[in-house]
Amino acid sequence: MASLLVRNIHLLAQVHASAPALVRGRAMAHIPSLENAWLLCENGRIHSFGAMDTCPERADTILDATGRMVLPGWCDSHTHIVFAAPRDEEFVDRIRGLSYEEIAERGGGILNSARRLQAMSEEALFTAALGRLEEVIGFGTGAIEIKSGYGLSVESELKMLRVIRRLKAVSPIPIKATFLGAHAVPQAYKQDREAYIRLVIEEMLPQVAAEGLADYCDVFCDKGFYTPEETDRILEAGLKYGLKPKIHANELDYSGGVQAGIARGAISVDHLEYCGPEEIAALQNSQTLPTLLPSCAFFLGIPYGPARDIIDADLPLVLASDYNPGSSPSGRMSFVVALACIRMKILPEEAINAATINGAHAMELGDQCGSISPGMAANFFVSRPMKQLSELPYWFGSDPVEQMVVQGAVWSRNKTS
Repeated sequence: MASLLVRNIHLLAQVHASAPALVRGRAMAHIPSLENAWLLCENGRIHSFGAMDTCPERADTILDATGRMVLPGWCDSHTHIVFAAPRDEEFVDRIRGLSYEEIAERGGGILNSARRLQAMSEEALFTAALGRLEEVIGFGTGAIEIKSGYGLSVESELKMLRVIRRLKAVSPIPIKATFLGAHAVPQAYKQDREAYIRLVIEEMLPQVAAEGLADYCDVFCDKGFYTPEETDRILEAGLKYGLKPKIHANELDYSGGVQAGIARGAISVDHLEYCGPEEIAALQNSQTLPTLLPSCAFFLGIPYGPARDIIDADLPLVLASDYNPGSSPSGRMSFVVALACIRMKILPEEAINAATINGAHAMELGDQCGSISPGMAANFFVSRPMKQLSELPYWFGSDPVEQMVVQGAVWSRNKTS
């Protein structure tokens, strides 16, 4: 049984005796930690930890973390890392003054990504997505959710989900798959959107379920995309196939998406750039997790979600990267944490809780990832020299990860290949 011992840890953060529950409200400002600590992993799992005066003497591999922090791997619960090409030309269009909605109306945005993905082979998509997966693991991510949604046809949505299935098979970190056939309305269906909704419900969903390709069903419920009523129909159909809802809501306007997701028992409602007292009150009366994506707001220049209001309402905030080619071309979760502190005015501890324990629960992985607890997957990172948690968002332009440990072994890129 292979063992790894990390010793002389300046600060071992997010330590719990057992898998923790969601962290909400005022409790988000606290992260249980040990100073001058050790951490032992065996057979890919966290075995034990403690103060250095009780440190074990032997292990197959020993790491010295003098002057460094150890944190659980980030749990990134919202990404779109299977895509064909960047959309940097649209980035320039926005600099010139076009809005996200105007670009979409001209056939750009999601429809642009769909055209490119439909023309790309499954093998090429897999190779590109695997590279992005390795990239984010190197940034400290220890669990991830990946969506389809750039196919927008039966064949291409299934192609995307099969790529995600292949990633699951080779990935050293847990992956959850989400079917997002209702990401946009394809150009060919602009005059008959009902026909496309039927295609999603009557053809895509049955095949996704028959092949066991997804864990969740997502809909982009927002201005210019899908209405709450359309969203509800698609989520209801997904539930019949065992796919739990986990939806995009209120990125572009007060769309009713939060309430639509809650009504169907969504695991999470994600984006929430437009989220006021009504949405927060609805979330307080539900089990649905509010997930904010600050790097999307940063990149598009749109309002940041009300993280402070969500926490002050005693809710369990989640943070995720939204890594995608159009609105958040970055999977660096440490930058997401920094943005949440700098622009959303939440404490470093609150942001870290949102990106670890709560992110794990947003993927129903709270018993496997997100904390330093016995029995958890040994997916964590050793920081570069740092004294306290506030340094992590403070040095926002630097990569805090000196070494990533995955399944109890020091990780290096291309190990998944």
